[in-house]
Amino acid sequence: MQQEEKLIPINIEDEMKSAYIDYSMSVIVSRALPDVRDGLKPVHRRVLFGMHELGVRSNTAHKKSARIVGEVLGKYHPHGDTSVYDAMVRMAQEWSLRYMLVDGQGNFGSIDGDSPAAMRYTEARMHKISEEMLADIDKETVDQKLNFDDTLHEPTVLPTRIPGLLVNGASGIAVGMATNMPPHNLTEVIDGTIAYIENNDIEIDELIQHIKAPDFPTGGIIYGYDGVREAFKTGRGRVVMRAKAIIEEVQGKECIIVTEIPYQVNKADMIKKTADLVNDKKIEGISLIRDESDRNGMRVVYILKRDAIPNIVLNMLYKYTALQSSFSVNNIALVKGRPQLLNLKEMIHYFVEHRHEVVVRRTKYELRKAEERAHILEGLIIASDNIDEVIALIRASSNAEEARGKLIARFELSEIQAKAIVEMRLRQLTGLEQDKLRTEYEELMKTIEDLKDILDKQERRYDIIKEELLVIKEKYGDERRSVIEYAGGDLSIEDMIPDEQVVITISHAGYIKRTSLAEYKTQNRGGVGQKASTTRSEDFLEYLFVGTNHQYMLFFTQKGKCFWMRVYEIPEGSKTSKGRAIQNLVNIEQDDKVKAFICTQDLKNEDYINSHYVIMATKKGQVKKTSLEQYSRPRTNGINAITIKEDDELLEAKLTTGNSQVMLALKSGKAIRFEEAKTRPMGRNASGVRGIRLANDKDEVIGMIAIEESQEESVLVVSEKGYGKRSYIDDPEDGEAVYRITNRGGKGVKTISITEKTGHLVAIKSVTDEDDLMIINKSGIAIRMAVNELRVMGRATQGVKLINLKGNDSIAAVAKVMKDEEEIEDDILIDDTIDTTDSQDDGTDVDDSSNEEE
Repeated sequence: MQQEEKLIPINIEDEMKSAYIDYSMSVIVSRALPDVRDGLKPVHRRVLFGMHELGVRSNTAHKKSARIVGEVLGKYHPHGDTSVYDAMVRMAQEWSLRYMLVDGQGNFGSIDGDSPAAMRYTEARMHKISEEMLADIDKETVDQKLNFDDTLHEPTVLPTRIPGLLVNGASGIAVGMATNMPPHNLTEVIDGTIAYIENNDIEIDELIQHIKAPDFPTGGIIYGYDGVREAFKTGRGRVVMRAKAIIEEVQGKECIIVTEIPYQVNKADMIKKTADLVNDKKIEGISLIRDESDRNGMRVVYILKRDAIPNIVLNMLYKYTALQSSFSVNNIALVKGRPQLLNLKEMIHYFVEHRHEVVVRRTKYELRKAEERAHILEGLIIASDNIDEVIALIRASSNAEEARGKLIARFELSEIQAKAIVEMRLRQLTGLEQDKLRTEYEELMKTIEDLKDILDKQERRYDIIKEELLVIKEKYGDERRSVIEYAGGDLSIEDMIPDEQVVITISHAGYIKRTSLAEYKTQNRGGVGQKASTTRSEDFLEYLFVGTNHQYMLFFTQKGKCFWMRVYEIPEGSKTSKGRAIQNLVNIEQDDKVKAFICTQDLKNEDYINSHYVIMATKKGQVKKTSLEQYSRPRTNGINAITIKEDDELLEAKLTTGNSQVMLALKSGKAIRFEEAKTRPMGRNASGVRGIRLANDKDEVIGMIAIEESQEESVLVVSEKGYGKRSYIDDPEDGEAVYRITNRGGKGVKTISITEKTGHLVAIKSVTDEDDLMIINKSGIAIRMAVNELRVMGRATQGVKLINLKGNDSIAAVAKVMKDEEEIEDDILIDDTIDTTDSQDDGTDVDDSSNEEE
């Protein structure tokens, strides 16, 4: 060991700790996390600044990428060239950034994960929006720092006019922390920022009205809103993203067609993994996957097997593949050099604070420059006023230095003014140029006054920020790409949906839709009716119900299963559209059919669900009562509502309070009335007890009603050939029972006289004078009439003709609707002409004389 050297013993633990902390701080501050003000990491900032210094603007020619990378690498970024080029490539990919910052030319990769070409093959220039991030950088608006070798200056942040952090998001893994911020829509972000400027105390819930949710460059669907709201309020949350998929028939085969996929999903990988799952039989029902994407857009086609139910296959794809993925929001950014978790309002606050500082610094710079110029102009004006003396004075001087000294002494000028006079050109001595000097000086004084006013008044500065933001919105604002499906998570969307009455129709083949009740008109008894629905050939409308948008719906199928839905989730259609197949909305088996549905209020209200019951009836006369509480937690794949015996099927399900009376009617024209209390509540898997004894093997139950107020209600029965009648349940005058109450399980009493002219009984309804009636034929003709037009008759009579039927047409369904005085127009009698202006999707027109009878 040499004499001068000295050994210092160091504890390795302390050294490791200190070295690792230094390294981690460097990664956090100088590499992985974005700055809250401009939303950029150092590498992105350096790429944009390097392009700015090179003069590669949006209106200049593209420059070789290697040239730009070399500039950034040699001057500002002491890391590998790959890190710079990869960052630049990502800034030029439309599927990576919501608003691209670099305009690339050449192969910059693809959404399938293909690598970009090497930087010697590609070219790039700035995007127009990037220039807005660098606007005013030459006006001392941001702090500069020395680069890695202390030879040049680079900006610590860009004076951006774009809220970069919110608009393009960021992701990065530092040491001990990470950031993952989603992109948002520029128009929405600017609206939210302006709302914040106008009211600094604005709540996050109010900001959410402007900035609704993230907006991903690849579009797709944001499924559910809970995670979005959580992320906006706390800075952390989980946003579920789904691909945009539609079910279409292509060349006779049902297909699922995907046109947009979730953000950051590799399309080729997704297709490969899906194909592996199909081969491993983990996903059933797909026969072929084709990627038909081209320059016009994305199109991934999943061709289904013949027996596959599209909705179930799509749900399987969402469950097992990247067609549904989640974005874990973690809003960590650098605030004054320190990492901080930020909510929506804080991110906007720091951006506005930054913009305010930029405006102040820019104004100070412009004021300083204006004052400097005004100072020079004052000197030039003095010189032009005394031009002969000035010329003589300069001519008499041996050099410029002496001339300056004489000018300062004679006219009390400053050094700067004297220098400007000495350097004056001869043309400035003309009268025109002298006038120009005075005009410029006057304009400058106004500018100086204005700039001082800006520095004095905070409101003016905020007005400037708002104006600049509105210009940005006008230039670059666009529509949302990602659709928000509020119903995917919580159901707060109902606040935005009017709770209006709607008609829900279900056809024989299982097509469902909802239509506003206002679309239907009231007609006189005996009218032919309006065209109500376009149905496929050999299909007819079988069920028609009335509910309101906010209600919950329970679907009961003939096999005894129950499915859950909100009314507003049913696709809306006009009176003439055919609707959507129920199979595509609920996971119902192919050989099953929806037979009954119940509209209920809030299924989370314990008092409500415990005080209500569902009473069911089957075709063979079985009845069963179950508490509504048993149906308050339905699952996606349905739950068992009743065990159905062989050769039987569920026919009706009604909601009751436990104190009702039940009436069942048979095809043969008989009806039974008994107290609901006679059937005790059973579990969901029970099969029920006998409600009515059938006359013979061919007889069956056609309907069930639940009676709450027997004195006020009457029974309406309708036969298949258009005859119907009303009769009292209990005579209102003497209180005698028209239909006597018996024990359940009896044969019942006659409710309508069945003849060949009337046909079999098809419907039984409980009605009052306030109700309207909707009758629909198998040919798709609907008529609406007021119940109070039908007089009350005896129990055993044949009834009157309610609707004129043509040919072999017969009645498919009967429903009652509540009368709404404002809706009812003048009674309209529709003649034989039926409006068929709307043609069907499948090219079949249902004629009014159609005698299709399925």
